[in-house]
This record gives sequence, structure tokens and C-alpha cells, in this order.
Amino acid sequence: MARRARAAPPKIGNAEIAAIFDEIADLLELAAENPFRIRAYRNAARVIGGLGMEVADMIARGDDPASLPGIGDDLAAKVRDILASGTTKLLARLRKRTSPALVALLRLPGLGPKRARMLVETLNIRSLDDLRRAAAADRLAAVLGPKTAAGVAAALAGPPTGRFVRKSVEPVAAAVARQLLPAAGVESVVVAGSFRRRRPDVGDLDVLIAARKDSDALDRFVALPNTDHVLAHGPTRAAIVLRSGLQIDARLVPPESFGAALVYFTGSKAHNIALRRRALARGLKLNEYGVFRGNRRIAGATEESVYAAVGLPWIPPELRADDGEIEAAEAGRLDAFARERGTPVARRKPAAPG
Repeated sequence: MARRARAAPPKIGNAEIAAIFDEIADLLELAAENPFRIRAYRNAARVIGGLGMEVADMIARGDDPASLPGIGDDLAAKVRDILASGTTKLLARLRKRTSPALVALLRLPGLGPKRARMLVETLNIRSLDDLRRAAAADRLAAVLGPKTAAGVAAALAGPPTGRFVRKSVEPVAAAVARQLLPAAGVESVVVAGSFRRRRPDVGDLDVLIAARKDSDALDRFVALPNTDHVLAHGPTRAAIVLRSGLQIDARLVPPESFGAALVYFTGSKAHNIALRRRALARGLKLNEYGVFRGNRRIAGATEESVYAAVGLPWIPPELRADDGEIEAAEAGRLDAFARERGTPVARRKPAAPG
């Protein structure tokens, strides 16, 4: 009987290296270490997470990671350690010396190392039970502000299982978009859903790809590094689960429908329902394929065209909750509405193909 070949070890991708460097920076910051050292790891995470090539492939062809901007010999050695073993000794040491309760604080939506340290220093928070007691006594708002305090309290009350803190999936989202953009026929790649609405935690990632039907983007997608298994692989939709447990769904959308699909898959559900009602009131039909008058598509290539068809300016994803943003948009006061809600809105051009 032929001996079964030993499976090759799973390939470590840039997103995993970046996540490890970010965690090191978090733990260093939690311990109030040298800010220059913290910044070095943050910068390394940013540089590696934004590369247009896999570091593993770069090293395999003989290139030195120390040649990357901001990556000196010490960080390059740690990159090699991570590629060889999946971790680095420094991370193990930092985890060992950091209270597990404090590490758990970092995983709560809205709590980064600075806020976690503030809780430790001002309220003597040493465990999640301490944090629960402080939340029950309404002591968190004075330290974190009312919005963050409410989010932390909600997470402590029982966060949904299988969800991921947004910060932990940002490098993954960037890596997916970066690796799919060069595929044949692809015009644009956007991660939609609650991630695009900048919710503090996400259950999965929805990736929209504006491309021709003959694009090989979905073939590339199911072969992404760190994929544990493939759930689906069809002509217009594919789904994978990463080794971290994060599920990613990808949809191939024709460019003429990309804006409508982006509105639909960004959500929220309540916001989308409100938009469809406005469309119906104008004798139109709105769905993920476009805005239609009868059988004729009158909008859909861009989000701006979809909103304009129902008499509105483009509404930033962060505000799409159907809690007054549509009325504010109609009145031309979206900026004031965002300030009143305390919702930071990223200043960027609406996503569109090209």
C-alpha cells in the first residue's frame, strides 16, 4: 500500500502576520511600554497588511523582509518565526505576563488598549466580573463615554457567539480585496455588510466583486491563504471558512448592478426596507439588481445613482439604520445628524466600479 503523503503545513498569510503584530502592540500598550516600540509594531502590521504580495512568497524567492519599509532585522526575524511556527516567542511572553482578564477586555467591542488601561487605572478593573459590576453601577460612562459604555455593557450581557471584533478582521478584509482585485475582468472589490457599516463586531464578511461573468475572481477567492474549507463555489457566488472560524461570502456582480448590490448587501435591513418603500411610492422597483421603472433599469451602477433615483443624496454606510438618517438626508442635514448621534463618518468617495 502506498504511503500517504504528509500534508503541507498551512500557509501563513499577510493578514495573520499583521494580526500578530497588532496583538503585540496591544499588549505592549496595555503594559504602558515604550511608545516608539509600540508604534514600530503597529507600522509593521500596517505595512505587511497592505502589501500587494504575500511575504511567504517574497521570502521563498530569496527576498529579505527587512527590505520592506519600517521592517528592520528584528521584525524581519519575527516574520520568519511566524511563517515557520505560526507565532513568535515575544507574543507568548507578553500573553503569559498579561492577566487573561485584561486580554479579554481588549476583545470587547469599543475597548482598545488605551481604554482598557483607563479602566484599570481609574476603576481598578482587574477582571470581567469587576467590569460587569462597574457596568451595573453605571460607572463606565464617566470613563468611556455613554456610547462606548453602552456597547461594552451590551457585550457583557451576552454577546452573540461566533462574532469577531471589527479590528481583528480589518487585515483580513484588506487582504481579500487586495488579492481579488488583480483577477481578470474585476473592476472593484468592496467588503459590505456590517463591516462596511463599521459596526464594532461582525459575524461574517460579505465581499462584492464588480466583474464580468468570465472573471476568475471566485476561483482565486476559494484558494485564498488561511482557508480551512470551501462551503460553496458557483459561477456567481462562493463561500469559505478561514482557519480562524470567520466565514466569508463572495458574490460576482455585473458592473451595471454593482451600486444596487452594494446598497442591498451593506444594509441595514431596516434601511433597505425604507428605501424600497420610497421607490414604490415613486412607481419604481428597487432590488439588488438596480432601480427599475417597469422592465427598464434606470439606476444601479453606483450607490449615488440608486439614492438619487429615490430622491436622496448618498448616505454614508455608518448611518444606515433607519433611525432618522433618511429624513436628515432629505432635509440636507446628514452631517448634523451624524454629530447629534455621535457617529463618526469616514470621509471617502462613495464606492463604485473602477
